[in-house]
Amino acid sequence: MFRLTGKTAVVTGGGSGIGKAISQVFARQGAEVHILELQEEAAQETLAAIEAEGGRAVAHGCDVSKQEDVKAVFARLAQVHILVNNAGVAHVGNVENTQEEDLDRIYRVNVKGAYNCLQAAVGKMKAQGGAILNLASIASHVGIPDRFAYSMSKGAIHAMTLSVAKDYLGHNIRCNSVSPARVHTPFVDGFLAKSYAGQEAEMFEKLSKTQPIGRMGKPEEVAALALFLCSDEAGFITGCDYPIDGGFITLNN
Repeated sequence: MFRLTGKTAVVTGGGSGIGKAISQVFARQGAEVHILELQEEAAQETLAAIEAEGGRAVAHGCDVSKQEDVKAVFARLAQVHILVNNAGVAHVGNVENTQEEDLDRIYRVNVKGAYNCLQAAVGKMKAQGGAILNLASIASHVGIPDRFAYSMSKGAIHAMTLSVAKDYLGHNIRCNSVSPARVHTPFVDGFLAKSYAGQEAEMFEKLSKTQPIGRMGKPEEVAALALFLCSDEAGFITGCDYPIDGGFITLNN
């Protein structure tokens, strides 16, 4: 089950964290994975990990916020069967202390970046159908303190998911999203080191326990859900969002 043999998958932000885990599991399941990554060295590390397991992948240095960069990558692909919009950046702040440049940066990467890849991928998919997965967040469903700009961007991801799913039903293009809570990635470790130097372990435990299940998620767990939603076994699922949040949305009260 959940084989991706013969399929071409594009994963943005595939150089680390959730994107890396998705790229690796897709390759294990037989897909040729194209990694779009701003940090080319990170993309090469994912590529090496995939090839070490006998998988097939190609690394592309790409700034998803620049439409011409995205178009150039997709122009080199004969077919695209799967797109995972994972690339994203974060910001801490409420509406008062979020500066215009902060909002613009979040919009460019998280919203415009997803739009650029959606537009390029849909054109490639219309002939044979395809599966699109967007990385939203629990922040698109519930209020998270000091995440004004980030929540805005992930709300847009949720809305775009529904719009694309509706518009391309007739082309057999499915579009879904997943909404993770906190997932233990290198970004989390970097954030703790920068913001809570000397208190990393204490803060890690505190953040972990904000999930009712008592821990952060693992990138591999998000990747497993992504694999299912992009596989043929999920062929009856479109226009849906799947929280993967340790009970955060429904049990955190």
